[in-house]
Amino acid sequence: MTVWKTSMRNFFAHKGRMALSAVAVLLSVAFVCGTLVFTDTMNTTFDKLFAATSANVTVSPKKAKVDDIPENGKPESVPASLLGRLDKVDGVKMAEGGISTAAVTVVDSHNKNMGSDTGAPTLAGNWTQNELRSMEITSGHAPRGPAEVMVDADTAEKHDLKIGDELRTIAANGDVTGKISGIAAFKVTNPGAAVVYLDTATAQHYLLGAPDVFSHISITAEPGFSDARLKQNVADELAGSAAYKILTQEESAAENKDSMGSFLDVMKYAMLGFAGIAFLVGIFLIVNTFSMLVAQRTREIGLMRAIGSSREQVNRSVLLEAVLLGVFGSILGVGAGIGLAVGLMKVMGAVGMELSTDDLTIAWTTPVTGLALGIIVTVLAAYIPARRAGKVSPMAALRDAGTPADARSGWVRAGIGLVVTGIGAVCLWWTTQVDKASDGSGFLGLGVVLSLIGFIIIGPLLAGVVVRALSAVLLRFFGPVGRLAERNALRNPRRTGATGAALMIGLALVACLSVVGSSMVASATDELDKSVGADFIVQSSNGQLIVPQAAEALAKAPGIDHLTHYKVVSAKITGPDGKSQDEHLTAADPTYRQDVRREVLSGDLEKAYGKDAMSVGSDYAEAHHIKTGDTITVAFKSGDEAKLKVAAITSDDTSLDQGAMYIGMATAQRYVPADKMPQNMIMFAKAKDGEEKAAYAALKSSIAKYPQYKVQNQADFKQDLKDQIGQLLNVVYGLLALAIIVAVLGVVNTLALSVVERTREIGLMRAIGLSRRQLRRMIRLESVVIALFGALLGLGLGMGWGTSAQKLLALEGLGVLEIPWPTIITVFVASAFVGLFAALVPAFRAGRMNVLNAIATDG
Repeated sequence: MTVWKTSMRNFFAHKGRMALSAVAVLLSVAFVCGTLVFTDTMNTTFDKLFAATSANVTVSPKKAKVDDIPENGKPESVPASLLGRLDKVDGVKMAEGGISTAAVTVVDSHNKNMGSDTGAPTLAGNWTQNELRSMEITSGHAPRGPAEVMVDADTAEKHDLKIGDELRTIAANGDVTGKISGIAAFKVTNPGAAVVYLDTATAQHYLLGAPDVFSHISITAEPGFSDARLKQNVADELAGSAAYKILTQEESAAENKDSMGSFLDVMKYAMLGFAGIAFLVGIFLIVNTFSMLVAQRTREIGLMRAIGSSREQVNRSVLLEAVLLGVFGSILGVGAGIGLAVGLMKVMGAVGMELSTDDLTIAWTTPVTGLALGIIVTVLAAYIPARRAGKVSPMAALRDAGTPADARSGWVRAGIGLVVTGIGAVCLWWTTQVDKASDGSGFLGLGVVLSLIGFIIIGPLLAGVVVRALSAVLLRFFGPVGRLAERNALRNPRRTGATGAALMIGLALVACLSVVGSSMVASATDELDKSVGADFIVQSSNGQLIVPQAAEALAKAPGIDHLTHYKVVSAKITGPDGKSQDEHLTAADPTYRQDVRREVLSGDLEKAYGKDAMSVGSDYAEAHHIKTGDTITVAFKSGDEAKLKVAAITSDDTSLDQGAMYIGMATAQRYVPADKMPQNMIMFAKAKDGEEKAAYAALKSSIAKYPQYKVQNQADFKQDLKDQIGQLLNVVYGLLALAIIVAVLGVVNTLALSVVERTREIGLMRAIGLSRRQLRRMIRLESVVIALFGALLGLGLGMGWGTSAQKLLALEGLGVLEIPWPTIITVFVASAFVGLFAALVPAFRAGRMNVLNAIATDG
C-alpha cells in the first residue's frame, strides 16, 4: 500500500513533466486504434455491399474472376438458354440473366470521365430485379432502349447529373450514347464506384458482344428454401458441366471480399508499421523521462532506502508510475484513435471514397490492443530507469544529487554497440555483392535492423564526437553562450544519444526512401533514354485497355511514320525440358523493335516477329537451358496450341520489358480467334522526320473523345513517372510525420526536464551576469545541436540503407544511384528549425525563473 501511495504521489507531483510522455503514448496508441477502426469499418462497408448485391445463388463462368478486366474487354459469359433450364429447378422463384463489367469508361456530354479518381471501378450492366437488393430507383425509370441509361445517385450528385443529361458508355464493341432516364440510390454505402445501367439488349451487344449471353445468372430462392439446398438443386441440373461456377450468397460475398482483402491487408499492416515506428520513437522519450526523474529524485530515493525501503519496493514504485502513465495515455489514445478513424473517413470522402460513419466498427479487440500496447511499451521503457533507481545506495544518495554514471558499463555498452553496428554494416555490404535480388533482401533487412540497433546503442559514444564537431562549426560563433550550450549537450551523452536517436529513426527512413525513390526515377529515365526509340506512348491512366475504336482513331492521325500495337496474351508454355508454366506473351508489330530497343544475346530479334517464332528472356532461357533454334509449345488460353521456334534470346538486364517473350502480331492472330484477341495494353508511335510537333497534336486530337487515354512524349512520360513516385513518397513522409512529431516531443521533454534539473545552476549563472536573452539562446542552441546530431545520424544511416537497397534494384535493371542532395540538405536544415521550435517553451520557462528561488533550490 505504501508503494502505491508513493507512486501516486510522485506521479501527480510530476504530472507536468509526464505530460509530453503521455502525449507520445497517446499519439502512438491513437495511430494503432485509428488504423484498426478505419480498416474494420472498410471491411464492414464492403461486407454489407457484397452481401446486398449477391443473389441467393449465382451461376457464372468457371473462368470468371472477380474484378478481373478481361483481356479482350468482354467478360466471360454463360448462354441465355440456361435461364429456361434453371427456371424449372425446384426452389427457384426467379432466374435472371445479369450483365456486369468494369471494362468500360463513361463520359458526359462535355467528354468528362464520370469514373472515380480513387481507383474505384466504373461498372456497367443491365437492370434486373436482383439489383433491388442493394439499390432503389429514386427518380425516373430504368432504361427501356438503347437511347436511355440509368446512373447511381452518388455519381449523379458528384458530377451534377440530372435526368435528361447525356452519357456515353465506351466499351469493347463501340460507344453507346443515351440520355439519363433514371437515378438509383444505394441502400448500403457505396465506397466510390460509378455505376451505369443499360437495357439488356444494349448491354449484351456493347458489353458482351453477343445477343444471347449473360455474364452471370442470379437466382432467387422460394420462401423457406435455404441457399445451400438451392445450390445443390442447381448443381444437379447442371451436373456434368465443368464450365460453370455455382455460389451461394455467402460464398459470393466471401469471394468478393477475398478480392479486396489483399488490398485492405496491405494498407492495414503498412499503417500499423508506421504506428510501430512511432511507438519505437516514443520508447526513447519515456526512457529519457524516467531516467531524468530518477536522477532528480536520487536523494528522495536514498532517504526511502535509508528508512527501510527495499530495492524491489523502489523498483516497483517507479514501474507503477509507468503503469499510471501508460493507462492514462492509452485511454486517451483509444478515444483519439476513434476520432482519427472518423477523420480519415472524412478525408477519404473528400477525395471520392465514401465511407459512412453509420458503418463505424469498433471491435472489442481494438481498445484492448491499444491499452495493452500502450501500457506494456511504457512499462518496458521504464524498466531500465526503474532498475537504476533500485540500485541507488542510501549513502551515495545522501552525499549528492544525481546518480553517478558507471564508466565500466558505458565502455561495455560502447563495445557491444560497435560489434552490432559492424555486423549490420557487413550485412549491408553483403547485400551489394549478391547476384540475385531475392538472395540479398534478407541481408538488407538484417543490415537495416542491426545497424539501427547498433547506432542506438553507441549513441552516447557518437554524441561526444558528433556534437563536438557540430559545435566547432556552429556554436563557436556564439562565444561563451555557444560553449555553454555545447557542454550542456555533452554533460550527459547517454541522454543526448537517446534524444537524438528518437529523431534519427524517422529521418533515416526519410533519407532511405528518398534515395530509393530518386534512384528509381533516375534509373527509369536513363533506361528510357537508352532504350525507347518511340516518340509517343499511348496508354490509360487507370489501367483500362485501349478499345479498338480508340486504336483505329490513332491509326488515322496524320504525320505518323508507324503505329505499334502492343498486346499481352495469356498462355501456358512448355519448354524443351518438359516443364510448363503460365506466362504472358507480348504480341506486337515488328516495328516494336524500333520503339523499345532490347539487347539481343543470341539469334535475330527481327525473326522472332516472323511466322511461328518467338523470343525469350535470358532468365527463362538460363533456367530451362534454352538456346536459339529450340521449340517451345505454347497453349494460348483463349485459342489453340502452337509450336514456336526460339529465334532470339534477349537480355533481362533491363527495367523495361524484363523477362518479356515476344511474338509477332500475325502469329497471335493465327492462333487466337478475333473475338478473343486481347485489346492493346499500350501503343507506341513514331513521327515522320521533322513532323514531331504536328504528330503530337494530331495524336492528342485523334483520341480527344476518349479521355481515359493519354498521349505522352518521352518528356511527359518521365515527368509522369517522377510525379507518381513523388506522390507515393509524400504519403510515406506523411505517415512518418507522426514518428518525427513524437521525436520532437522528446527533445522538448528532455530540455524541459534538463532545465528543472539545472535550476540551481541556472540561478547561479544568472546571478553572475548571464542575461535572460543569453540564457534562452543557450537552451535554444543546445536544442539545435541535439536535433542536428539526430539528423546527421539519421540521414547518414538512411543514405547507407538507400544505397544498399539501390544495389538490389540494380539487379532488376534499375542501375543508377542518385542521392537527392536537395532533399537531404533541406531535411538537415529543417532539423535546426525543429530544434529551435522544440526549445521555445523550455527556454521561455528558464528565462522567467526567479534568480533567488533558483539558487535556493536543493539539488
